[in-house]
Amino acid sequence: MENKIYHHPVQIYYEDTDHSGVVYHPNFLKYFERAREHVIGSQRLDQLWKEQGLGFAVYKANMTFQDGVEFAEICDIRTSFVIDGKYKTLWRQEVWRPNAKRAAVIGDIEMVCLDKNKQLQPMPESIIQLLSKP
Repeated sequence: MENKIYHHPVQIYYEDTDHSGVVYHPNFLKYFERAREHVIGSQRLDQLWKEQGLGFAVYKANMTFQDGVEFAEICDIRTSFVIDGKYKTLWRQEVWRPNAKRAAVIGDIEMVCLDKNKQLQPMPESIIQLLSKP
């Protein structure tokens, strides 16, 4: 079964770049975070934190840089994921430049569910159901 791909546009601002006009590499983690937030929904994440004291944290991140992304481009962050047990999700996120033939940056991100004491917790059933929808 093929995973659904979510799309999130990101405008590259001057502040995102280094002296050469290319995106400074840690900023891709911010773009990936924003795109994941759009998949689940910020209101749902806020409610989960306030009502159940649960949130998500990056456990592991592996990034591959294949092409520079430049100032003023509008890139497509393509996101897919799989649920990997009751505690963890695995996210594949790619940054696509306009008219590109391959992803400029690929991120493989492992997320875990934690409580307010930073203790590992099973993902809530409501989140599993949301993420399991085709």
